[in-house]
Order: sequence, then structure tokens, then C-alpha cells
Amino acid sequence: MNDSASTSETSNAPPSVALSDRKLAIWELASVASSVVIAEWMLASAAGFSKAVIAVPVALAVLLMFVSHRVRRERLRDLGFRFDNFLPALYLLAVPVILVAGVCLLIAWKTGSPINFLRWHSNRKLGFQLAIGFAWALAQQYALQGFFNRRAMIALGRGWLSVLLVAVIFALLHLPNPWITLITFLAGGIWAGVYQRAPNLYALALTHAVMTWFIVSTLPASMLSHLRVGLGYFG
Repeated sequence: MNDSASTSETSNAPPSVALSDRKLAIWELASVASSVVIAEWMLASAAGFSKAVIAVPVALAVLLMFVSHRVRRERLRDLGFRFDNFLPALYLLAVPVILVAGVCLLIAWKTGSPINFLRWHSNRKLGFQLAIGFAWALAQQYALQGFFNRRAMIALGRGWLSVLLVAVIFALLHLPNPWITLITFLAGGIWAGVYQRAPNLYALALTHAVMTWFIVSTLPASMLSHLRVGLGYFG
């Protein structure tokens, strides 16, 4: 991608800020991440209670993100809900997606895992599966990039430190599933790096959905543990 395009795409990144604002950004990161972790683990341990109990930490996290966006005067475009840089972002993601697909096919071949692109909800049409996958991926990428990544850039600046922090947060949210934790760490780092160069949540969500679909359709089910995380991993 040419320098002018790269410059225009990075102009939405948070500017240099004072130390107090960096500390606030770290607090925001910790608060939202901990709320999500609590929700994940409560979902599997809510025996005797309504599953709706997880709405409490989730609602708190969403409220905090909303208030934070308003205080910092971040527009939807700033967060990455835009189309002008969709193709540049997709271009940056093309090679990682192709590599992931190749690795998945290689693992399936080596392990003898059957490849089934309708493995998820086989009674539903593929288009419906992908639509649901895209919607869920967009929600995750909004939180991961539009909030976590932007706050990480405020706290640590643009570059590998903030990218690493985002990758670690995304991976920690998928504990204790070992393979999913590793996959989300690597994918989280790739998405965070691309977002810092071309902040487009639609491109990220599209590749997120496709990669998830491909991984689930090719890798052995025993390796993925049905994508369970939190206490649900042990159930």
C-alpha cells in the first residue's frame, strides 16, 4: 500500500496524551477485560441461577465502553465503522488468511481430520452460518480493536507493544482452552497490527468469520474442544 494511503488510514489513531490519560486508558482496559472474563466464567458456573446473571458484567462493560467513547469524542468512523479503507485493510489481511487456510488444510491432512464446511449447525444453510459468524465477529472486533486497541495505543503508543497487549488480552479471554488460546493470540496480534495501519472493522470481521469457519471445518474437533472457554472447558 502506498505511503499516502497508509498516512490517511492512521490519522484516526489516538494522539499523544498525558500520563494521567494513559493511566485512565489502562484502567479502562482492565475494567472491561475483567468484566468479560467474569461473564465467561459465570456463564458456565451459574448452576441454580439464571443464565441472565451474566448480563450484569456484560452490561457494565458495554456501558463503560459507551461512556469512554463519548468522553473521548470518538465517532463510529474513528472506531473503524467505515468503508473508505475496506480494500486496503482487506489487502493487508489477505496473506495471513491464505496462510491460515493452508496450515489448517495441512493439519487436517496430517491428522486425517475430515473436512466439513457444514460442521457447524449442519441443519442450517451455509449463508446463514456465515451471516451469524460475521455479526459475532464484528461485535468481537469492535471490542478488541475499537476499544482495547485504541486504549492500548493511548497507554503504550502505536506499535508492537500495544499490538502485543491486544493479542494477550484476546488470548486470555479464551483460557483455559490451550489451542484456541494460542490461535487467538496469533490472530489477535495480526488483526491489531492491521487495525493500526488501516482501521476497518468490516474487513477484520469478514476475515475473522472466514478464518473461524475454516478452522472449525478442518481442524480435529478434539483439538478445538468445541471452542469451549472458561469453566465450560471442563464441562
